Amino acid sequence: MQGEQFDRRWIILAGFAVLAAVIVGVILISRSGGSSDDSGSKKTASAKQGGCTTVEQPEPREESLPKPKMTTKKGEKVTAVVETNCGTFDIELATTEAPTIANSFAYLAEEGFYDELTFHRIVPEFVIQGGDPTGTGGGGPGYEVVEAPPANLKYTIGTVAMAKSGEAPAGAAGSQFYVVSGPQGETLPPEYALVGHVTEGLDVVKRIGKLGNAEQKPTQVVEIEKMTIERG
Repeated sequence: MQGEQFDRRWIILAGFAVLAAVIVGVILISRSGGSSDDSGSKKTASAKQGGCTTVEQPEPREESLPKPKMTTKKGEKVTAVVETNCGTFDIELATTEAPTIANSFAYLAEEGFYDELTFHRIVPEFVIQGGDPTGTGGGGPGYEVVEAPPANLKYTIGTVAMAKSGEAPAGAAGSQFYVVSGPQGETLPPEYALVGHVTEGLDVVKRIGKLGNAEQKPTQVVEIEKMTIERG
């Protein structure tokens, strides 16, 4: 009898141990599931904000860089990777058609010039424009290069070219550039120096292109967080 009672006690204790383990397991799984759901809901909420991370307007700055030497070879494959708070897009530089402009653009990127600058002008269905360290539309790198674009150049969606003032000669370029984000770009005359074409991330360009108002100003800050150059 005593042996049977002893065995029963062990069976009861073992049963309680198993039950306790099951309860603890359910609690842990429940907590883990709740954390996963919270994380997922945060990601969904972030994605609904136009696909862009909210950032503050950077401080304006003045730049004065020397005119670059030619370090980019004609025909060399050079890609500018543009990381923004709205996503990343790649520009394949036109080193064959516009070697001087491609070289200047690569130089500025490698100097870190474009890092933390904004797209200060956004015209829906037309262009997104950036590269001004003052953020006013009147700034530049402290030098100018000139290279006339191809006479048959069409500014189709994804084309990247250098911005210039109306009185500047065709192909004049400082640091301000634009990316054609809509069909209205094809109405431009071939006066703006060719930089290259977007080869990856055109959806990002179009996303940014929707963030402009009637005054051609961005409805939220769109920042170039970093621009890097890849060769080969």
